[in-house]
Amino acid sequence: MQLPARNPEGLERLERLRVAIEASGDLVYTWDLATDKIEWAGSSESVFGADGAGVPVTGDHFNGRVNPEDLPHRMQALSEHFTGAGAYDCEYRVRSSAGEFKWVHDRGAVQMSPSGTPIRFSGTLRLVEARRQQQARLEYLATYDELTGHYNKLRLREALDHALSYSARYGHAGAFAVIGLDQLDRINAAFGYEVGDAVLIEVAHRLDRCLRSTDLIGRLGSDRFGVLLHACEAYGSASIGERILESIRQSPVQAGAEKIYVTASIGMVHFPSQSRTSSDVIAKSEGALLQAKAAGRDCLKVYHLSEEQRLGHRADMGIGDQVTQALKDDRLTFAYQPVVDARSHEVQFYECLLRMYSPDGKLVAASEFIPVAERLGMMRALDRRSLNMALHDLEGHPNVTLAVNISGVTAGDRGWLRALVSRLKDRPDLARRLIVEITETAALHDLEDTARFVSVLRGLGCKVAVDDFGAGYTTFRHLKALTVDVVKIDGSFVRNLAQDRENQLFIRNLLSLSQTFNLRTIAECVETEEEAEILLSEGVQFLQGYLFGRPDTDPAWRRNGAPYKSGQSGLEEADQLTAG
Repeated sequence: MQLPARNPEGLERLERLRVAIEASGDLVYTWDLATDKIEWAGSSESVFGADGAGVPVTGDHFNGRVNPEDLPHRMQALSEHFTGAGAYDCEYRVRSSAGEFKWVHDRGAVQMSPSGTPIRFSGTLRLVEARRQQQARLEYLATYDELTGHYNKLRLREALDHALSYSARYGHAGAFAVIGLDQLDRINAAFGYEVGDAVLIEVAHRLDRCLRSTDLIGRLGSDRFGVLLHACEAYGSASIGERILESIRQSPVQAGAEKIYVTASIGMVHFPSQSRTSSDVIAKSEGALLQAKAAGRDCLKVYHLSEEQRLGHRADMGIGDQVTQALKDDRLTFAYQPVVDARSHEVQFYECLLRMYSPDGKLVAASEFIPVAERLGMMRALDRRSLNMALHDLEGHPNVTLAVNISGVTAGDRGWLRALVSRLKDRPDLARRLIVEITETAALHDLEDTARFVSVLRGLGCKVAVDDFGAGYTTFRHLKALTVDVVKIDGSFVRNLAQDRENQLFIRNLLSLSQTFNLRTIAECVETEEEAEILLSEGVQFLQGYLFGRPDTDPAWRRNGAPYKSGQSGLEEADQLTAG
């Protein structure tokens, strides 16, 4: 009998296929459903380990290697595929011969007999362990602080919202505390940031040990923790606060070869008696923390609302209602003030100053409603409306450059940033004509978050300015971390500049610091020619003030454009921008 001749081309194709499968790192398998035997092609070591004897040879054997938590998911996917309910494509964990579980992506298809019975299944296993680990890390960081392992700021705020809702519904009192480490910046400067991180980690451990199991801890900023005390009356919360202070100060932190004594200051607010919104709770706690630091540090200050303050809050609520209605009725507008070249006095751009019209048409100054909006947590909605108004102007007037002020809370608002990215990612013509101003004190409040915020803005093509420069405590390190484009010298140092020698010296020092980083400078509140000449001689590049123009709601360049109309309420607009 003559044997059939071999097919060299067929063998070569099979060899190329085998090499390709091994190079991909995938495992190809065929599962005979009648005999339950599985045949594998490819390198099995990556999934099952180096021991070839550990490779499953039957379907039952393979199921025994699937993580018991994932097996029902795989069996359901197979069952649905066999009955024609969908494609087979799932991920699960498989145990290697060394006993460790690895994530695999499994996809394949069944072959049916003429009678419709499943007879063979062919599929591919791909190792996805690295992707799963990265996904798990991202999911972890979405909830937890990477350094300390406690809740991050966003997750802590969500927990606080839930606690406030529960408190309002069932009448259970609670408290929220902001714990600020004293002089952490000095520790970082003296010993380095690794030692500073070690101090933060140890303080986090001490908080764990001295708090109740029902309490929640989160990291609010570079040197601050937030603690949510559930079902805790005023006396009990004060006792817990003192226990926290004692646990931090009682013994030094061992950081490598260094022994460092650390203290903390605490600001606390009770709810629902003193506050009912998470933004208000955190703001009042931060205010109490500042009082504790001003009182000498290493102490607890509890926020209390006096009768006079209560009446003030009622007045604030009335103004807050007016702002909400103005958002709904499109009664917000800008007053545009020119910023000029210090030498030629030619207009370079305009600062957009938010104003509100009352129902009877009277123009309301920002000082009458912006501070109240900040206290009531309404600045996100106002800043989002301001963004839309400014972009509307830029789209309608291609020759104008505008500067927009944003609040400190917006500098950490991902919704506002996503809205800006969405509007500007394909519009470099708008981005290069937009300047975003953030106050110095807000910029320094959480330097890491602000630095990321600034980086995204500059990546889009926008310029970033630090407003009220000199009013805070900006240092060489701060300016280096922020990488902004412009600093605006606070107007308090410009007024009476010709007569005030101290202001002249202070401005000279501010300019020296800004020139080190090649930053452009703007002087605000310039009202006399003499002030303008002094500032020019000191090296200021731009000037702004009544000498060059008052804020105008109807400048000549804007009269031919269409007025801004949101077509929706401010709260609806805020929701839409957040979703975007």
